Amino acid sequence: MADKQAPIETDAIVIGAGPVGLYQVFQLGLLGIKVHLIDALPQAGGQCVELYADKPIYDIPGIPFCTGQELIDRLQEQIKVLQTPSHFNQEVTLVKKRADGRFDVQTSQESFISKVIVVSAGVGAFKARKLSLPGIDAYEGKQVFYKFKQAKQFAQQDVVINGGETAALEAAVALAGIAKSVTLVHRRDVFKAEESLIQRFQKLCAEGLIKVQVGQVANFKASGEKISSLEVTDFDGQTHHLPLDALLPLLGISPKLGPIADWGIDLENKQVLVDTEKFQSSTAGIFAVGDINTYPGKKKLIVCGFHEATLAAYGCAAHVYPGQAIHLQYTTTSPKLHEILGVTPQA
Repeated sequence: MADKQAPIETDAIVIGAGPVGLYQVFQLGLLGIKVHLIDALPQAGGQCVELYADKPIYDIPGIPFCTGQELIDRLQEQIKVLQTPSHFNQEVTLVKKRADGRFDVQTSQESFISKVIVVSAGVGAFKARKLSLPGIDAYEGKQVFYKFKQAKQFAQQDVVINGGETAALEAAVALAGIAKSVTLVHRRDVFKAEESLIQRFQKLCAEGLIKVQVGQVANFKASGEKISSLEVTDFDGQTHHLPLDALLPLLGISPKLGPIADWGIDLENKQVLVDTEKFQSSTAGIFAVGDINTYPGKKKLIVCGFHEATLAAYGCAAHVYPGQAIHLQYTTTSPKLHEILGVTPQA
């Protein structure tokens, strides 16, 4: 039997790779603090990408306009020089304080020992909204897929998509002409997406490459170990049986607070209570920044999260470098920061 993998030891763990979490990595890096980044999603971005990747943001200082995805791309470019290890598709399942003051951190795949933890999990870990049909979970990953990746995976299959927003329409458009048939099920015939995407979708519907069934998913039928059809009830009470090889419920995502509630830190309305000096929680060494925290005067804005991340980094430094004075340095003039950032100062 192979030996159990030893825990990864680090100065800091940042939980959540949204915009504030990425900027937290940058601020910690400026102080020479080694960081590992963990996120439950398969890539960086958090709700910034999951909810408004292509939507405009107008209130980032010095950037008149950018999309959610563009902001994440810029933040990732900013921290690239730090070479921060990232652990995606992993939810933190356990946090426990050790006798030496550090923390044991367990994810769904790995274990860590860290001096400090910064929670930047937005409003929690994002999970795909799932169909609430008894027995449907047994087919997940076989015929039921809550994330659409590649159209070729469904070539020459009868595909039913459930949803009416961007992800559902994008999948339908991508599968048109590749799948044997594409049927989109939505509770109404009004869709929520960029107008250009809706127009492409409607054009393919007019060409007969996509069918739309308005109604509510009521049940499914299975033959042996395979789903054979989806039952949809329309507004007249009529039941429609939609044959399928694959079912894509693309119903969006929902945030779940998850195991943070079991860490023993003080919460208020499912948010972490912090001070406004260091943004530290009720447990010394655990900090919280961004939408996951709360304090008097809290504003859920990305720019406010950047401020919180800056002060939290200095709060972390007191734990990582106990007894040492932490001096404020400026990226414009500090040789030490120039070395960390790999830049050559202007003459």
